[in-house]
Amino acid sequence: MGFFDFFSKDKKESLDKGLEKTKESFFSKLSKTIVGKSTVDEDVLDELEEILIGSDVGVETTLKIIKRIQERVSNDKYLNTSELDAILREEIIKLLSENNAVDTEDFVVPKLGMPYVLMVVGVNGVGKTTTIGKLAAQFHKRGYKVVLGAADTFRAGAVDQIKIWGERVGVPVIDHGMNTDPAAVAFDAVKKAMELNADIVIIDTAGRLHNKVNLMNELSKIKRVMQKFIVECPHEVMLVLDGSTGQNAFMQAQEFTKATEVSSLAITKLDGTAKGGVVIGISDQFKIPVKYIGVGEKIDDLQVFNKVAFVESIFKK
Repeated sequence: MGFFDFFSKDKKESLDKGLEKTKESFFSKLSKTIVGKSTVDEDVLDELEEILIGSDVGVETTLKIIKRIQERVSNDKYLNTSELDAILREEIIKLLSENNAVDTEDFVVPKLGMPYVLMVVGVNGVGKTTTIGKLAAQFHKRGYKVVLGAADTFRAGAVDQIKIWGERVGVPVIDHGMNTDPAAVAFDAVKKAMELNADIVIIDTAGRLHNKVNLMNELSKIKRVMQKFIVECPHEVMLVLDGSTGQNAFMQAQEFTKATEVSSLAITKLDGTAKGGVVIGISDQFKIPVKYIGVGEKIDDLQVFNKVAFVESIFKK
């Protein structure tokens, strides 16, 4: 079985198309670095370091990758591009594996005998509410009973946006309108999910970072009120990041991991950028599993992240 055998043809094509800019940027630079070279020497590694940093892998993760390659070539010299490709590919996959993320082929909701509570966080503009809508569509399509909670009550249009998604997908949305208490919305959403015996309830939250203390207090309050119904919730806190912002995504991850216990990541808008390396760096630096990636505008362009498929797509010739 090959690396891509678990992916459908449509998923492969969507992933390849979505990562095309990253692949073209990376390989054009890598090819120029290798041309005319017979060995992987210090000059090649220095240029490779620049390429990885330029792809927004991040300095710390880049140095880690370079060190591993140096160790592998210390007793041997790899003579051609394909061998360097293979080493680089293997080391990146190993790095992505070290956060203990388990690759899965499909959108799956854990069976708990109660609604699985997913709280979604992220700054405005990263595609947070759209990601929630696409997740709802994917889960609903697979027969799961879904409830949405419109607890981003501060951003103009956020409540309306998630209501439109609810109507489009065919799932109930609990909302109290704009400028209302987000914790009260979350409370009622979990309550409704319990009443409906839903499989999953997805809670949207406000994406404000201008005052970290307020954000932390707000998210803590949302957690407390939901725990009146389900002590263990939220079962998952997902941070949505815009991959096209590169290093800014790192900063957002730093701020949100300080404000709340983030347990998974969704990285969006990878189709519009050559900065796909940000997925590698963020996964490595924060040790938080990347669960979903967005590689296009269509509902099916939100994919379950598979590290092997992701890396193979970037290195595909």
